[in-house]
Amino acid sequence: MDADYSIEPIPAFADNYFWLIARGGDAAVVDPGDAQPVLQRLQQRMLRLTDILVTHHHGDHVGGVTALVQATGARVWGPRRETIPSRVVALADGERIEVLSMEFEIIDVPGHTLGHIAYHAPQRQWLFCGDTLFGAGCGRLFEGTAEQMTTSLGRLAALPDATEVFCAHEYTLSNLRFALAVEPDNRALLERQRACAALRQRGVPTLPSTIAEERATNPFLRCDVPAVQRAAAARAGSELATSTEVFAVLRQWKNAF
Repeated sequence: MDADYSIEPIPAFADNYFWLIARGGDAAVVDPGDAQPVLQRLQQRMLRLTDILVTHHHGDHVGGVTALVQATGARVWGPRRETIPSRVVALADGERIEVLSMEFEIIDVPGHTLGHIAYHAPQRQWLFCGDTLFGAGCGRLFEGTAEQMTTSLGRLAALPDATEVFCAHEYTLSNLRFALAVEPDNRALLERQRACAALRQRGVPTLPSTIAEERATNPFLRCDVPAVQRAAAARAGSELATSTEVFAVLRQWKNAF
């Protein structure tokens, strides 16, 4: 990480993280569902909020946007195919933008919502993925299909191994419990569970993870792995022909887990 940039999570609600990116005296925030904790952190660090990056329209990600704009005049970026409060710039797949002198590539990742996007900073290998990809998990299918989410997760999984994954919720331990039900013999999973449990005992976030870590331990990125396919088929009671079918069974299984 470059010395002139910093990233920190602002905890909010029960398990949200609003990611605050700072460079010099300027800052951007990702998915601020509540303005107050962001304003407090800006004041503590004497930062000026210039930009707000939004991944999707859910209230716990946009609830603080308008108040932050009123307080700071920050510019709001968000997905073109969703209604985002106070949005100034509407973004679509493949576009490149510059925020805090950092280039972000926009990746269309429908599934959790139909217009969900992710922000990828390739030069620094940072990914802000909202509720599409979680630590050892993925978002529920509130609007999209299993096929859409499988494609979206595949796009994120194809990013470089060292890419840091800054997702929006502290769900990692519960996701790891499910992942171990799917792959109880996955040694990388057992090691990750021990490490993350130790972090949470100290009150430290389990995030960011990396794309390499997610590919090794996240069942939703492992639908082509024989052990995961066997577990999903056993759950379904029938053979599953495609990775999308495996994903759909895993997602339904997780919903009831």
